[in-house]
Amino acid sequence: MNNLCVKLAETLNNDWKMVLNSSISAPYFQKLGAYLEMELESQVVYPPINQIFAALQCCSFESTKVVIIGQDPYHGLGQAQGLSFSVPPAFPLPPSLRNIYKELYDDLKVIRMDGDLKGWSAQGILLLNAVLTVRSGEPNSHAKQGWEDFTQEVIQKLSKEKQNVVFVLWGAYAQKLSKFIDLKRHFIIEASHPSPLSANRGGFFKTKPFSKINEYLVGSGQTPIDWAR
Repeated sequence: MNNLCVKLAETLNNDWKMVLNSSISAPYFQKLGAYLEMELESQVVYPPINQIFAALQCCSFESTKVVIIGQDPYHGLGQAQGLSFSVPPAFPLPPSLRNIYKELYDDLKVIRMDGDLKGWSAQGILLLNAVLTVRSGEPNSHAKQGWEDFTQEVIQKLSKEKQNVVFVLWGAYAQKLSKFIDLKRHFIIEASHPSPLSANRGGFFKTKPFSKINEYLVGSGQTPIDWAR
């Protein structure tokens, strides 16, 4: 197995290790690992290796009940945590997250002050980007290198092996994954992406995703999310 793939596998600290074992040893992932090793020799890549799988580390397969798909990590120094839309507490809110919080307040009157979403992960929200790494200052620079195949496998495993998961697909990029989700077993929420350009055109604000998530969770016998955490 590629050295970087071994290191990544070692960072999985819960049941995802078994669930994704075959994915990480697959030829496409080995090719991705080789590509990332080359990138790391000459480029600054975010997030750090030990945080690339942070979404999986913070939210086990067993505990996952909501999935929020992002596109790729933030590409500024120290911003990326390995969790979609999340930034460390010291950072100003990025524009998309600011719009998410605006909709959260409009929906449930919840006010959040910082951008760290680890409290959501701890409650069973998998904050998964479609692409898990990025070159510094170059958004989408690691697209189409194999991460999308990996994300697809994560979604397929959740769809096949679990029941009553809410999949939140914001924007056309995330919505392409809907074909891998069994609608007889799960619930999909779709809307425009929360980025300013997309959200201000309409289709994101006033969609009330947070109350819809909790209504579905309660209706399927699960604990609702405390969005203030």
